[in-house]
Amino acid sequence: MPAKRRVAQLLMLALAVVIVMGAYANVGLAMDEQIPSGMLTYGLSLGGLMLAAYLVLAKFAPWADPLILPLVTLVNGLGLVMIYRLSESDSGLPSAKLASPNTQLLWTLIGIVLFSVTLIFLRDHRALQRLTYTAGAAGIFLLLSPLLPVIGQDVNGARIWVGIPGVGQIQPAEFAKLALVIFFAGYLVAKRDVLALAGRRLLFIDLPRARDLGPVLITWGVSLGVLVMQKDLGSSLLLFGTFIAMLYIATQRISWVIIGILLFVGGAVLAGIAFDHVGDRLEIWLDPGNPEFYNRELGGSEQLMQGLFAMGSGGILGTGLGQGHPDLIPLAFSDFIFAATGEEIGLTGIMALLMVYALIVERGLRTSLAARDPFTKLLSGGLSFLLAWQIFIIVGGVTRLIPLTGLVTPFMSQGGSALLANWILIALLVRMSDAARRPPPQAIQDEGLTQVFQR
Repeated sequence: MPAKRRVAQLLMLALAVVIVMGAYANVGLAMDEQIPSGMLTYGLSLGGLMLAAYLVLAKFAPWADPLILPLVTLVNGLGLVMIYRLSESDSGLPSAKLASPNTQLLWTLIGIVLFSVTLIFLRDHRALQRLTYTAGAAGIFLLLSPLLPVIGQDVNGARIWVGIPGVGQIQPAEFAKLALVIFFAGYLVAKRDVLALAGRRLLFIDLPRARDLGPVLITWGVSLGVLVMQKDLGSSLLLFGTFIAMLYIATQRISWVIIGILLFVGGAVLAGIAFDHVGDRLEIWLDPGNPEFYNRELGGSEQLMQGLFAMGSGGILGTGLGQGHPDLIPLAFSDFIFAATGEEIGLTGIMALLMVYALIVERGLRTSLAARDPFTKLLSGGLSFLLAWQIFIIVGGVTRLIPLTGLVTPFMSQGGSALLANWILIALLVRMSDAARRPPPQAIQDEGLTQVFQR
């Protein structure tokens, strides 16, 4: 029954807030030997926001998966704790000066509002299928809008920001990814039968027909354009990887995955040879300890090396919250909050954190498996993969598994654009989960009659 699930969800939500407040108190005791004076305010603010989200969810999506909101609350809250911890550092370094827990709490408030608005006004997510090409056009416009004169802005060598008077800077690519996933889902539902047709067989792989390569080549061209013109490796990799994954979900053909990998790796290598900013990323990945790269004023390897040193010093169990030196990492509150967190909670802690992320993704994929229509399967699967792929890219970059991309850790890193877009993503998953788990009307009616007779 929905009522039982709602009670369990409320208890899990309360537990998530309690864990966050425990971490908050731990930081204060470690740094100042006293509980932070604003702990009650932060606790009530976070608890009140999540209670509001819970009430909206219980009203407008009562059959939704009960785990998603508590898990996201835990990650979002731990991000607030780490940003507070960095802001309280007395080192005077930029990572401490720029960290602002109050601003991040405000962005969380706006994120909860967008989460609630999405659930209230989007009663049937299948209506998004009618906006397939509108969503595609909006996504491309948002993705390329930083290239426009006047509003487009260059920050740290990447042109991925748009300046809005009275609001500040936003990163349109964070919202573009949602629009493009909606477009991919609608397009692939309509074209999946054609794209699944096999052409020639090479070894053990059935290659697609040459005439069907158009969508892949167009997406590949757009992603390379983002990589070259905006110097944004993260959005480029995120966009193309998500499209290829959704194409595989739609057609079940491994040949699309192989073609996608070959296209992206080949394009990235060519871009690395032709464009210095791409080559620089590859250089610092291959040899971050080189003094020439480490001391480079812009785009050097100092950030990567400091992050690796931090996680190495944390070891298995970590230094303890408030007892490390994460402020030594450039942009620790943003791009490298995962490394900063890893120093203080250790390998054990970040593995637990990754498990929480994995559970969120798993609940989204479970929704995809349970969905009754192909659009829901593709959209929920695409959004779940988008979240998982972003986590892999940022964790892989911070740990030097792959080159750094500039993406941020979902729900943890300071910044409004990513946090707002991710809360909308969660709202869409919750809406689809409610539809997938809701029993047929006749079953609900029969259950209600049974309860009446039992009374």
